[in-house]
Amino acid sequence: MTEAAHLTVDGTDGDYPVMAGTVGPEVIDIRKLYGATGRFTYDPGFTSTAACESKITYIDGDEGILLYRGYPIDQLAEQSSFLEVAHLLLNGSLPSTAEHADFSRNITRHTMIHEQLATFYRGFRRDAHPMAIMCGIVGAMAAFYHDSTDIHDPQQRVIASHRLIAKMPTLAAMAYKYSIGQPFLYPDNSLSFSANFLRMTFGVPAEPYVVDPIVEDAMEKLLILQADHEQNASTSTVRLAGSSGANPFACISAGIACLWGPAHGGANEAALNMLREIGTPDRIPEFIARAKNKDDPFRLMGFGHRVYKNYDPRAKVMAGVAKKVLDQLGIADPIFDVARELEQIALNDPYFIDKKLYPNVDFYSGVVMSAIGFPTSMFTVLFAISRTVGWIAQWTEMMEDPEQKIGRPRQLYTGATHRDYVPLSAR
Repeated sequence: MTEAAHLTVDGTDGDYPVMAGTVGPEVIDIRKLYGATGRFTYDPGFTSTAACESKITYIDGDEGILLYRGYPIDQLAEQSSFLEVAHLLLNGSLPSTAEHADFSRNITRHTMIHEQLATFYRGFRRDAHPMAIMCGIVGAMAAFYHDSTDIHDPQQRVIASHRLIAKMPTLAAMAYKYSIGQPFLYPDNSLSFSANFLRMTFGVPAEPYVVDPIVEDAMEKLLILQADHEQNASTSTVRLAGSSGANPFACISAGIACLWGPAHGGANEAALNMLREIGTPDRIPEFIARAKNKDDPFRLMGFGHRVYKNYDPRAKVMAGVAKKVLDQLGIADPIFDVARELEQIALNDPYFIDKKLYPNVDFYSGVVMSAIGFPTSMFTVLFAISRTVGWIAQWTEMMEDPEQKIGRPRQLYTGATHRDYVPLSAR
């Protein structure tokens, strides 16, 4: 605590503590504002409100910085593994060799799902969106794993966390297999987290599936880059649901539902759809002109970011992944040619530079996932697999926070005042 903010309301003076974190903007503690003044603050979208104290992830949008527990995202993506990063986010430190082996073993032994859960898929239409299936299946896990729903038992919280992280790829792969009419594949615990998911998604029982190391590496980086992103919409949803005492499976299901929105997790799908709309590189100037025309509703998807006003640090890593995947897999597709040329234009055109419309992680991740072979309907599902780690870390932190209380935003009411009821016959 460094100083106090002075506020005068209707002639009444009040001082409110200013709190400082280890890095980032200071915040004004207004918890006593209503009691002292009878006023609330008005902040649509909570974009100027710190709703919690956290030690997990830090973002500096102006400088293009993203830290997981203090570690720069580019270092983790280039040198670490997804399960090592998962341990970091959950426990606060990079694991020792013994800790890494123990954590990996705990996750791996939970990759299978209750066999009855497989029957749930048959209740969905074949053309159901995989995210709709994931919302239902993950929420239903609470009906099967009763021994890990007591949120006040630290050990049960750990078990539930491991189960969610481990089973999410299995459930996601099953959603994909169901949509294309292929049989489900059981996990192969001899494989890495990413390789196991790729095999369950693209493998078939009739023949062995060999994991391409280029694709496996791309998947690892994709998962690491999207594992957490501070108090975004879905993370805030998980925290808000958890603040009521809901079980962890219900909380993660709520996060999946929020992530599904096109303004959040669906942005990479929108970016790829835009590339398909452009179609071929020769049409790029036409769409660039439309993007610059303020009277045209068309917007280039995958450029700019709500938080980052500099190059998204995740996009820098994913750009390299995209180039490696496209070059080494030798995929010939005009969509990828469009992406490459559009990227160069955006990085060099004064219009994009002045408005800080850099290609973001969604632009590149959509290209990478498409090149690997995922349909666009699975893009947000992959995001959910990765972000489950961050959601669980944030949920656990909230549960251990002594100042945690049920979320209860206020409102500025602009509706009708008191009205007396008039019987239907008199209206």
